[in-house]
Amino acid sequence: MPTLGKLTALVTALLAAAAPTAQSAPQERAPAQSAVIGDIVPDLPFVDIRSLDRSLSDFGRRDAIVLVFVTCDCPMVGRVLPAFGRLATDFADRDVQFVAVNVGRGDSIRDMGTQAIELDQRYPFVKDETFAMVRTLGIERTTTCVVLDRERRLRYRGRIDDQVLYSKVREAPTRADLRLALEAVLGGGAVEIPETRAAGCLLSAPSDPAPTGGYTFHRDIQPLLQKHCQDCHHEGGAGPFPLLTIDDVLDNAEMIAEVVDRQRMPPWQASDAHGEFRNRRGLTRDETRVLRDWLASGTPVGDAADAPTPRTFAPGPWRIGEPDQVLELVAPVRLPADGVVPYRYFAFPFRFREDTWVEAIEILPENRRVLHHANLAWVDPAAGFDQDGFMTGYVPGGDPMVLDPGTAMRIPAGSVLAIQAHYVTTGRPETDHLRVGLRFPRTAVTRQAEVLIVTNTRFAIPPGAEAHRVTARRRVADDSTVIGLFAHMHLRGRDMTFVAQRPAADPDTLLMIPNYDFDWQASYRCPDGAVRLPKDTVVEVFAHFDNSAFNPYNPDPADTVRFGQQTFEEMMYGFVFLTRDTVHLDLRIDPATGSVVAD
Repeated sequence: MPTLGKLTALVTALLAAAAPTAQSAPQERAPAQSAVIGDIVPDLPFVDIRSLDRSLSDFGRRDAIVLVFVTCDCPMVGRVLPAFGRLATDFADRDVQFVAVNVGRGDSIRDMGTQAIELDQRYPFVKDETFAMVRTLGIERTTTCVVLDRERRLRYRGRIDDQVLYSKVREAPTRADLRLALEAVLGGGAVEIPETRAAGCLLSAPSDPAPTGGYTFHRDIQPLLQKHCQDCHHEGGAGPFPLLTIDDVLDNAEMIAEVVDRQRMPPWQASDAHGEFRNRRGLTRDETRVLRDWLASGTPVGDAADAPTPRTFAPGPWRIGEPDQVLELVAPVRLPADGVVPYRYFAFPFRFREDTWVEAIEILPENRRVLHHANLAWVDPAAGFDQDGFMTGYVPGGDPMVLDPGTAMRIPAGSVLAIQAHYVTTGRPETDHLRVGLRFPRTAVTRQAEVLIVTNTRFAIPPGAEAHRVTARRRVADDSTVIGLFAHMHLRGRDMTFVAQRPAADPDTLLMIPNYDFDWQASYRCPDGAVRLPKDTVVEVFAHFDNSAFNPYNPDPADTVRFGQQTFEEMMYGFVFLTRDTVHLDLRIDPATGSVVAD
């Protein structure tokens, strides 16, 4: 039995060990397996804003990497990120990489990108999906920052500064802890106070609940597939494989779980924080939970009597139904086996002698493997391709232009339809045959669909820029109603936002695309009559371009990038499809020709 003296000595030693020093004050101790100051940390994994698996080494060997841990719902994060962003700007000319690491269990990658735009933070935001970074680096609260040196040695862990506290904000910080630590690391010296306590929200580690085993394929999973997947994933559809039967799902089960968790599928890039869209895709959290539970429970089939009625899909290749008129190129498009294919331009051999009205229009390639995207416009046959006559596009994950009854687009008399096509190679010589299908109105046309193009073609994206901002504005000439919105950029496009500045009103964000994906360019269709723009509304579109080496799709981070037609150049187009409220038509259309029937 220990003596009183030994007990006293033991208590004294424990108290001394527990007492925070002036240098290392954290009261929340990191787990025993976490790195301590001075440790070299491994090449930690994360997911980037493009839903790709990445790691710290993808930033290259930098003199310092500075991480700040954030969630979308912690109020402390919004208070401290502006200071973090100012530091990123101050150190922009030095070899330092700033990164925000999202650790919110319920935060999606779209949520993460939305936060970056709303707080105007122009460094990478990434997702610590498995909490590997949190556990390894000993992070317990949001707003905690970490500085790693050139060897990935942990040199600082703690707050940005002491300005923001839980219950108050000082007029100015009394100590700029992160700045001082970073200057010491870059100067090759020791960090005077390598650990401080961050005022943030306590983190909750992700956990997978035990599966209930209560879900079956026929009763619970087939309806989800019909609702969210089978539009593309059926025989002859745009998806790479069907998702009609349980075998179809089991053949791709792990991949389905990953892309659904990361919200890569169904493809949808719009932020849920801004705007409502009638064609929104994506499983709800509850639907995702059902799918994961079913997969973890051994994928029970259930009773076939519980299965929904199978969906049927229109025969033939046209998603708009059988067209009233089909235009096609005279000769096939021939492509090389490899290399970069410059944009191809073609005019369809038909001249519209009269104004022609269409309610649906679709671009149809014969070889879907090789056509990446295409834009269709009406043009003067004596001129070249011009986006001003833009009508519709063909893009991965997109859909054809189909307007509500009573609304139609006009092809002016004397025009031809021309197409700008972006092809890719497959490793062997290929051919394609392009067609365009037109469907003419069956009811009286009362509204004309027009396109307001908000674009900037006079920009220069500097080498290495992580989020170079480009802005454009257009004024709305008449009271109008928005039908839908569409964004187009190339490989450096990071995000795009549409804002309406109505007269004498606060700015209204119509659409925010926080993680633009060149491979999945969707249209965003507004509920009928829901978005109105009074005369003299200014529509502002702004986009950020990632010309850094961290962008895995960047053709050349050392290049100054300007406007151009090729994918190694850039574009910044915001399309606003609308009708004018002041224009009231009453046109009877010949369903055979699309021309107006004279009274």
